[in-house]
Amino acid sequence: MSARTRSLTHVHPAEVPLQDALDAVGDPVRRAILRELAGAPDWTRACGTFDLPVTKATRSHHFAVLRAAGLVEQRDEGPRRLNRLRRPEFDRRFPGLLDLVLAEPPADGCGSA
Repeated sequence: MSARTRSLTHVHPAEVPLQDALDAVGDPVRRAILRELAGAPDWTRACGTFDLPVTKATRSHHFAVLRAAGLVEQRDEGPRRLNRLRRPEFDRRFPGLLDLVLAEPPADGCGSA
């Protein structure tokens, strides 16, 4: 396991307070990430493949917020960091919340699948 992989912290959705979940889905860039992940098979989207109107550092911050809210799981495969939407686990903790987020039409400039 690389030092980079060891730096990843994943929180299980069962441990996430509602406010943290709402804060995570409250940002339009993070909602764009969630929509794109929902439309892709697990572990097929690397962080750099998302069309987002933010810098690399800001992109990393958004993924960290999503991990801390139990929405995203990440793993390193070579130089790429792959992502998985933790929908089943998150839906058990917050039924219907992701449905609302994913039903929202994409905002202009915040990526779309």
